[in-house]
Amino acid sequence: MLRRILSAALAAGLLAGVLVSVLQAVTTTPLILQAEVFETGGGVHDHTGHDHSAPLPAEPEAEDVVTRTALTATANLITGVGFALLVVGAFALSGRPVEGREGLLWGLGGFAAFTLSPALGLPPELPGTIAADLASRQAWWAFAALGAAGGLGVLAFGKGWWRLPVGLALLVLPHAVGAPHPDAFGASAPAELVGQFVAKSIVVSAVFWAVLGWLAGGFFKRFA
Repeated sequence: MLRRILSAALAAGLLAGVLVSVLQAVTTTPLILQAEVFETGGGVHDHTGHDHSAPLPAEPEAEDVVTRTALTATANLITGVGFALLVVGAFALSGRPVEGREGLLWGLGGFAAFTLSPALGLPPELPGTIAADLASRQAWWAFAALGAAGGLGVLAFGKGWWRLPVGLALLVLPHAVGAPHPDAFGASAPAELVGQFVAKSIVVSAVFWAVLGWLAGGFFKRFA
């Protein structure tokens, strides 16, 4: 069983990591590089209004793009395998037959727990965004992710009258406590750039989790 779990997780995680790296290279990475130009003062942004005559930031150097893409891809491969281990391990613990279609549902659950729930309090941020202390944000992110994962698990697998209230309580509790935020909000990048980054980051994450779950389910069945 251990070999089956490791093989399925490695195959699914690496493939999903490659896919999300390609998607990020053409969606979110260019936005991050543009935001860094604004952060260092290379771009002009009037926070008090929309100055359409202001010059656009210079295009990032090709070498910077290649380096950023390579580092992001490496992190995505490691993250993909790590999350795949969690998903495939959950398959094994559930004791239920799993293939691609069931794996897709597990992947969507992972998206809800590890992306959607934390993003409700702490949406993805571009460089130059004013934010609360990093340690407090990381702690709340983990709180929101674990609460959502636990709540979804109780709703899906719990039995008895307590399933609904306990599951919902776990889902809502992190947001009732509230995410840490700074006293004032702001960003060096234009609001349009920030909005694009948040939307694209969440969509790319949804694709990653859906593909990861589908592949994990398929490989888990294949390596049986």
